[in-house]
Amino acid sequence: MRQVLERAADRLFPDGTNEHGALPAVLVLQTLATGIVDAVSFIGLHHVFVANMTGNVVFLGFALAGDSNLSVRASLLALGAFSAGAWSAGRLGRRAAHPARLFAVATAVHVVLVAAALAVDLTAGHRTDAAQTALIALLGCGMGLQNAAVRTLAVPDLTTTVLTRTLTGLAADAPGPATVRRLASLTAMFTGALCGGALFLREGATPALALALVLLLAGALPVRGRGLQQRGPAGA
Repeated sequence: MRQVLERAADRLFPDGTNEHGALPAVLVLQTLATGIVDAVSFIGLHHVFVANMTGNVVFLGFALAGDSNLSVRASLLALGAFSAGAWSAGRLGRRAAHPARLFAVATAVHVVLVAAALAVDLTAGHRTDAAQTALIALLGCGMGLQNAAVRTLAVPDLTTTVLTRTLTGLAADAPGPATVRRLASLTAMFTGALCGGALFLREGATPALALALVLLLAGALPVRGRGLQQRGPAGA
């Protein structure tokens, strides 16, 4: 798996400058998972995002203005859970010897949180207030961890949760090596949202969350040991 992801990661740097091992491909997998999870949360959990916090800030404003289709409580919960995850990653980062170590720990915890969300859906569904609260809290916290850990790695054009700057760069900059990564990131998010939305609308939250968990697990495998170690440019 690690070798497959490393080859895929190298293709994201067509100029041969991949210094991040398998990590860029792992981030694309996490972007796919983000699209799936946000599809579940928006369609099934009071129209909130657990990854896109810009959307939640806007939704909170709409809800306070009186939009009955949106929930102040759900928006605040998503914002709080995401912030708690990011805060936890910040605390871990101050203790970690290297950003790669923080990313490994955050990825492992994220897998556990999504697995817990899947367990909640399997046992309690996603329609009761208690189940929805648990799902938003678990998924939002996981996304906060992921976002903060990815931020410390600073892999260009692969943020896994925020695509505004990616789309801006794609439209404003001349085509170049970064275009490949930006298109990959946008495609991954769109594909995740499409698959997550289709699964949720046809089969429910369980298969969508299960797919997100599989993607996170696939990305977690090369995070261990040598798979995440940075390397020098090709030919060095």
